Amino acid sequence: MNSYAEKLLLFSENIQDILKNTGVNIDPNIFFNKINKIYEEAFSDGGMKEAAFEVKEELEELENTELHIAITGETGSGKSTLINALRGLKAEDDGAAPVGVTETTLNPNVYVHPNYPKVNLWDLPGIGSPDFSPDSYLQKVDFLRYDFFIIVGSERFRSNLINLAQAIQKMEKKCYFVRSKVDSDLSNMEKSYPNTFNAEEVLEKMRNEFKKQLKKCFRNTIPQVFLISSWDLAKYDFPRLVETLEKDLPSLKRLAFLLSLPNFSPEFTEKKKSELKSQLWKISLMSAGINAFPIPIPIPIPDLPRLYVESFLVKSMVDFYKTFELDDDSLARRARLARKPVEELKAVMKSPQEKEITNDLVIKLITNCEKGLSWPSLVRSLVAAGVSFVITYWMLSSFLDNLADDAERVRKKALEPIALGRAPFSSSFLGVGDNWLIFVLVFITCFVFLCILSLLIQAVMI
Repeated sequence: MNSYAEKLLLFSENIQDILKNTGVNIDPNIFFNKINKIYEEAFSDGGMKEAAFEVKEELEELENTELHIAITGETGSGKSTLINALRGLKAEDDGAAPVGVTETTLNPNVYVHPNYPKVNLWDLPGIGSPDFSPDSYLQKVDFLRYDFFIIVGSERFRSNLINLAQAIQKMEKKCYFVRSKVDSDLSNMEKSYPNTFNAEEVLEKMRNEFKKQLKKCFRNTIPQVFLISSWDLAKYDFPRLVETLEKDLPSLKRLAFLLSLPNFSPEFTEKKKSELKSQLWKISLMSAGINAFPIPIPIPIPDLPRLYVESFLVKSMVDFYKTFELDDDSLARRARLARKPVEELKAVMKSPQEKEITNDLVIKLITNCEKGLSWPSLVRSLVAAGVSFVITYWMLSSFLDNLADDAERVRKKALEPIALGRAPFSSSFLGVGDNWLIFVLVFITCFVFLCILSLLIQAVMI
């Protein structure tokens, strides 16, 4: 091959082909031998340094990829609520977009994702004035800044919104119509027609009405309409909106968008895991490459490559926690939302806590993987690249599997109803805690005692 970019592409495709046909849950030695053979063939010419350098640049490019999402629409349509939902927040959380019945957005306000600082959601001023001008509006909000626009409406899409969408398309940018507050509309319809109400029929009717409306206004590309509820992203058309954006966004921005979204369903958690696994070979190859050549420093330190690898892997694994919303801050936010102690959510996790991810733990996990592999192949790999690419890949893949399982357990635990009579957060009262049965028993005992005492007093007086 003429370049290491082509070689790395083929290297990645071969690994993905093995995973697709065999899966990761196979005999470690079979997996090791297959991947190790591809590894040796790809870098038999000693080009590990060049390969690791190219992979390092790709990982840095992904980490530095910025995504700017514009959310606009009419006043009171639910723009701020949608922004908070995409960031995994509620209005009461620190840094959340303010939510109100009156217009709270006068100028473009940026809200940075709590776990992905390069992902920015912009709350644009509401559209409501009769003399609205799309061109002046787009100029005011700095149109060129955004990667795509989400136009939010809570009823019919009025002429202002349609004119704005036409102007955005004319400037060759993507826009998507979102019909918010669908859950509220369905609830009202059910109250009005309790005997004949059918949710799917109502939703389909809404979609068809919007399609007819937009067909009259757009000659060429008709923007898609998505029915959503910001209170439950798993419902209605939000998964379809995610799939559409997957197709429309460039690769790096697409990945940044997917990883930043909250875990709103088991299927989406699996999608996140799959996306992260597609990047594991880069992390593993860079780790192996660091040990394959010395790092130029003024004073040689023999253990520096090993320490650098461990720190690099620690950072990558901590990033995995943030992606699955298992880091301490994300767990605290989810606990507040669920009105449960954060310890209750952490109790269902089987992976180490975020603060326990250290260099020592990385060494322990890699050592555990080494124990399950045949030593002759292992020695060859360690001689070639210090920390084996294959072992690192295997360790990270298993680690991801466990985190994805934990994310689903935490999500389910947070959705469980709070036990009747149990305080939402752990507290204590007179040293009793939240055991409400004790209070009930004490109350009944006192009541019975007072009744008996009253009867005795009456009997004595008689």
